[in-house]
Amino acid sequence: MMATAQAGARILFIDDEPGIRNFVSRGLRGEGFTVDLAPDGDAGLKAALGPPYDLIILDLLLPDLGGIEVLRRLIHQHRGQPVIVLSALGDTPSKVASLEAGADDYLVKPFSFEELLARVRVRLRDARSARTRLTAGPLTLDLIAHQVQTESGRVLLAEREFLLLRELMSSAGDTVSKERLLETVWGYRFDPGSNVVDVYVRRLRAKIGGEAIKTVRGEGYRIDAA
Repeated sequence: MMATAQAGARILFIDDEPGIRNFVSRGLRGEGFTVDLAPDGDAGLKAALGPPYDLIILDLLLPDLGGIEVLRRLIHQHRGQPVIVLSALGDTPSKVASLEAGADDYLVKPFSFEELLARVRVRLRDARSARTRLTAGPLTLDLIAHQVQTESGRVLLAEREFLLLRELMSSAGDTVSKERLLETVWGYRFDPGSNVVDVYVRRLRAKIGGEAIKTVRGEGYRIDAA
């Protein structure tokens, strides 16, 4: 079984071959991972640009939008997103192009699930050990201590405040909808009709400054990237 630290990690697998999607997803779910699937580049990019995944596994030969273009757009929006390319293309130019576009690893089809699983575990471990802080403008969030450094000093956050700020800072520069915040911070897959998001945004503003979190009327909230 996988290490406890990786239990429940969210993985997005983008591949147009149903057989491979089924094979890989069954194997990864059997190891305790949460796996979302996308059958083409457009659907994959849309999913990847939503709430951040712990890891993305990406095929290159995709209908509509090719894998390299998906990778470029994804890394442009989510810098630091761990990506493993899983492709039938075994030539050196394809590998180099993928790594230069931001991929962390490259595995050629056909492959053994055991090798893929080992690479998944390595990438998750590396990503979690390396990523201890998030920065957006004057804010630096310590992901270990659950504290945020502001222009006025260091502030300790309660658990929900930390999760809310982490979600907003992970998407710095983009507007995050209330629906997404309800799902990622509170675990709601529906709007319970409460104003819990607004309440916690007010609490955060009181701690980190009233201008740090922007309200985008009718859409959600945003923290500027710079």
